[in-house]
Amino acid sequence: MAVRLIACAMLAFSLSAQPDATLQQAISLHQSGDINGAIEAYKKYLAARPENPIALSNLGAALARAGRYDDAIVQYRHALKLQPDNAPVEMNLGLAYYKAGRIETAAATFERVHAAMPRDLQPALLLADCWLSLGKNKQVIQLVEPLAKSQPDDLALTYLLGTALVRDGQAARGQLVIDRILRNGDSAAARLLLGTTKLQAHDDPAALADLQKAVELDPKLPDVYAYYGQALLRTGDTPHAIEALRKATEANPYDFDANLLLAMLLKQDNQIDAALVCVNRALLARPSDVGARYQLATIELHQGKVEEARRELESVARQSPTFKEAHVALATVYYRLKRKAEGDRERAIVEKLTAETQAKQQQGINIK
Repeated sequence: MAVRLIACAMLAFSLSAQPDATLQQAISLHQSGDINGAIEAYKKYLAARPENPIALSNLGAALARAGRYDDAIVQYRHALKLQPDNAPVEMNLGLAYYKAGRIETAAATFERVHAAMPRDLQPALLLADCWLSLGKNKQVIQLVEPLAKSQPDDLALTYLLGTALVRDGQAARGQLVIDRILRNGDSAAARLLLGTTKLQAHDDPAALADLQKAVELDPKLPDVYAYYGQALLRTGDTPHAIEALRKATEANPYDFDANLLLAMLLKQDNQIDAALVCVNRALLARPSDVGARYQLATIELHQGKVEEARRELESVARQSPTFKEAHVALATVYYRLKRKAEGDRERAIVEKLTAETQAKQQQGINIK
């Protein structure tokens, strides 16, 4: 994610009606920072009054504060069944999904909150951040550009917009946003955007220089190690690329791109168990991504789980019929399973896709 927004869960301290002593104690413990004590007090209260949405939401907030995001999600969803139009509780639900790395689900939740609270900047920022993580750059631009125009001094908006423009291949427009950031002086954020732009243009040595400077200026900047790792890999420094990508996943365990790239490198290094951890994290962020599912299948194949690999690869090939590598792997699987006719079919598909690619490349040369 490009912007790591620190969003604290909102507590539903509704004291217009005097709560009973147990709920009052739970709220007091929560406010004082005794989270474990608050959790137990909320549970005690809810054992007697299980349909109180305020207590359910507050328990969710306490559980989220303790890092128990899946448990928090259960409580928020229960509260929303009782009060379906409670946007603050749905905001908390989105934050729990977000912090648990379930980015697709978080995005859908923030989208509903943004529709209910269009003038509130936080759900818009979080929605844009999720979309950016999911590669929905055009949607980020459409959402953020009007906000950035109305609030030109908001660097979070400016950075989101610049990042989306650069990742969408709109280098010239992205440069204008970078220039706006640079007016505030050299910064890690500006260097990261410059480096990303140069990566997009395949100017890898120049990108590496900017990204290395970004790391020096602010090693805690979100995404900085993920892109630094990409630049190191492209310039042939695989060991340091793995080190940088490890740091990226330590800073954000659910960084999709960093996890997927690291998984590929670890798999090549025969570190299969570690690669599987990275792939599963990537899939938590984007469960339907064909690239991540393909990597999972190849790991399963390496582990000897041929049937599991077959099912995954067949699904990937159906979803993305021009994904040549999936057909290559699927042919291998069929041959291992002694299903020669199906293996031959997949090999024929690979040959056809290869010929089509070569024809397009030749056409491009002739046009030039």
